[in-house]
Amino acid sequence: MTYSVRIADLPISERPRERLMAIGAKNLTETELIAILINTGQTRGNLSAIGLAQHILQQLGQYKRTPLDVLRDINPRELMRIPGIGPAKAATIVAAVELGKRTFKFRPNERIAVNSPAAAAAVLSSELMWQNQERFAVLMLDVKNRLIATKIITIGTATETSIHPREIFREIVRQGSTKLIIAHNHPSGILEPSEEDLYLTEQLLQGSQYLDIPLLDHLILGNGDHQSLRQGTDLWDRYPQGE
Repeated sequence: MTYSVRIADLPISERPRERLMAIGAKNLTETELIAILINTGQTRGNLSAIGLAQHILQQLGQYKRTPLDVLRDINPRELMRIPGIGPAKAATIVAAVELGKRTFKFRPNERIAVNSPAAAAAVLSSELMWQNQERFAVLMLDVKNRLIATKIITIGTATETSIHPREIFREIVRQGSTKLIIAHNHPSGILEPSEEDLYLTEQLLQGSQYLDIPLLDHLILGNGDHQSLRQGTDLWDRYPQGE
C-alpha cells in the first residue's frame, strides 16, 4: 500500500473505513484505525491519512514503551509535536483513546456480579492493567458478590507500592461491604507474586477471619493478563473464609 496515495484513490476493498465495515474493527491494524480517526485524504508532507497514521506510530515507537502503551497516556500537546498533527486531529485521537478506556469501566451502581477472577480483572482493567506505577485497589461486594464500589487505595512507584491492612478494612467498613477482592498491578507484566504480596495476603486473610468479612481473592494484573493468588497458592486452605 502506498502511503502517499489518497485514500479515495485506493481500491474500495483497501480503504480503512470500508474494511472496518466489512470485517470489523478488531481485524484492522493500528495504522488503519488511526487513519480512520484522522479522516483526511492528503496531509502535510504529501502523506495520505494512512501514511500519517504510520508516521504517528513510528514517532511513538521512539519511546521506551510500545506505541499503544504511549497512546494510552498521551495528551494533545504531545501528539501535536508530530508533524502533520494539529489540534483537531490530536483532540480526535485523545478522545477516542479516552472513550476506549471508559467502555471497559464498570459502573458500581449497576451491581455487576463478580463471580470469577476474570470478572474481577475486567472490572479493574482500566485502572490497573496498563499503568506505569503500581496501584493497589479493592473491590467491595455485597452478600451476593455484586459490586458495591471500587477504590484505589494507594499509588506507588514503577516497582512497588506499600499498603497496610487497616487502610483496606477501613474502606470496607465505611462502604458497608460484606466481601472483598484485592488487586494490584505489576507494571513489568510479570505476574508472579512477591514475598511481600504473599505476606500481605496472609495478613488480610487473618484480618478477614477476625472481622468475618471474607477475602475472596488477591489478583495481580499486568500486560493484558491476570493471576489469581487464590488459585495459585494454598493460603485460602490455611485461612478458610466464611463465604
